[in-house]
Amino acid sequence: MNDQQHPYDPYYPQPQIIGYDEYGQPVYQQPQTPQQGQGQHYDPYGGQQQQPQQGYGYDPYGHQPQQQQPQQPQQGAPYDPYGQQGYAYPSYDTGQQWTAPAEPAPAPATQAGPTTPAAPVAAPAGVPGQRPASERSAPARQPVGDDDREYRTEQFSFIEEPDEDSEDVIDWLKFTESRSERREEARRRGRNRLVALVVVLVLAVAGGVGYLWSAGKLPGSSEAEQKGNAATGPQKRDTIVVHLHDLKNGGTSTALLVNNATTRQGTTVLLPNSVVVADEEGSVTTLGKSVEDDGAGGTREAIGNLLGTRITGTWRLDTPYLENLVETVSGIETDTDTDVPGAKKGADPLVRKGEKQTLNGRAAVAYATYRAPGEAEAKQLQRFGQVMYGVLRKISSDPEAATVTIQTLQQILDPSLPEKDLAASLARLAEHAKIGDHKTALLPVGADGTLTEDAGGSVVKDILGGKVTAPEAGEVTRVSIRDGSGKDATETARIVLINGGYAFVGGAEAPTRETSQVLYADDAQKATAAEVAKTLGLPATAVTKGEPSNAAAVTVVLGQDYKPQGPR
Repeated sequence: MNDQQHPYDPYYPQPQIIGYDEYGQPVYQQPQTPQQGQGQHYDPYGGQQQQPQQGYGYDPYGHQPQQQQPQQPQQGAPYDPYGQQGYAYPSYDTGQQWTAPAEPAPAPATQAGPTTPAAPVAAPAGVPGQRPASERSAPARQPVGDDDREYRTEQFSFIEEPDEDSEDVIDWLKFTESRSERREEARRRGRNRLVALVVVLVLAVAGGVGYLWSAGKLPGSSEAEQKGNAATGPQKRDTIVVHLHDLKNGGTSTALLVNNATTRQGTTVLLPNSVVVADEEGSVTTLGKSVEDDGAGGTREAIGNLLGTRITGTWRLDTPYLENLVETVSGIETDTDTDVPGAKKGADPLVRKGEKQTLNGRAAVAYATYRAPGEAEAKQLQRFGQVMYGVLRKISSDPEAATVTIQTLQQILDPSLPEKDLAASLARLAEHAKIGDHKTALLPVGADGTLTEDAGGSVVKDILGGKVTAPEAGEVTRVSIRDGSGKDATETARIVLINGGYAFVGGAEAPTRETSQVLYADDAQKATAAEVAKTLGLPATAVTKGEPSNAAAVTVVLGQDYKPQGPR
């Protein structure tokens, strides 16, 4: 205060805080009473003389502190205005020092009750500019004076409180670590997404290319283009001959099963029994007679010589085995062109005419061998071809499964075509038949049994191997005859050619003409044609380049100038 009775003295020492009571109120050190005669100063306690309290001031347990005499400062020691020794604690805000009171003296022995430790000191909360103890770290204790005293940590409440700064550091480290982990996880997920995207793109491109390839939309990938390209180059074919023997009615039916691996096309070529072939001796005979007389091997070679193709094996299929085969594959389905009557007169037909007729083994045999009175042989061959196509559609395309089917027949096969080879050929043909890449063709044959001109282009060239080429070295030259002499000289010329070492592959009638001709297609056969003309007694001028008959390297067209004679 500053009034007339108590003037304010700026040089008068201000009261110092020496502690706090149980209510957190500061306790001040009382100033000494001024000597008599000295000037009157302001007394904040109303002139009441109070003794300074021991330790931290108020004792809640009622212990009376002992009176202590103020110590005189030693000579040369620093002046202590409070007459106490302790530890100085610097003020972080006001620049003043707060001196902790000295540890209280122990209570007298005569005083009852245990000594109660002083209450913890709370941080000054009412001092302006002073931070709470929870925000200050424990200061280093430095002794003031010679009295080296120890203070217990429980006397300072701020020591026991958790350090918020250290927790902040830990939280920051955790945050930094988790942030690094999140970055790494984000990178890893990004890499995974990129890899997944690349895989999806590759699969999409591969799928698109595969679809275009399967649809034939890629350049050069369509089936027509592939087959067209393959047809211009060498082709790989596998050909076997099948002879169906009708054990009930007699007779045989012959067909070639051709698998073109290059064009991925299967074909059944039907061969009429009337086609003229040459036997081992070069004699002219029909295919039907050759099957009966020459057997499997001789007929196979005769057909190969006639058509200029290589036949790998012969499959003899008797009608009982055909019936068992159809039953093994659980029947076939085909479009029938006629009713097949039953075995007895008046019985129901074994096969009825119609589309998609289901045939069992017995009905399939009856339909394959049926030939109505006055009907052409080609009709019966067409029905045989339908049954074979139905069987191929039902046989497994797996060679092992097809082998089991053939073994079930318990058939004695020709040595040229064992069970595994036959099953493999049928499996490949079945693969074509199941997807519709199989067709049936009839070999065009004239009334006299010779091949027509159309046979060379449609069957021999396209299906069985293309253009007739020169025979290999050591192979017998195939010669055919067209008789235009008007003298029926075919048989005489045939005998001359056979005796001359040539293979006779067929004869036919031709319009009457004056001069004879010896035709060859390949320049390599020009010398051979000249030898044939010499053998028949024809002049060298008769040799000319032209179009020989099918399957023949040289064709002789006899004219009226031909005079039958023996070989030269």
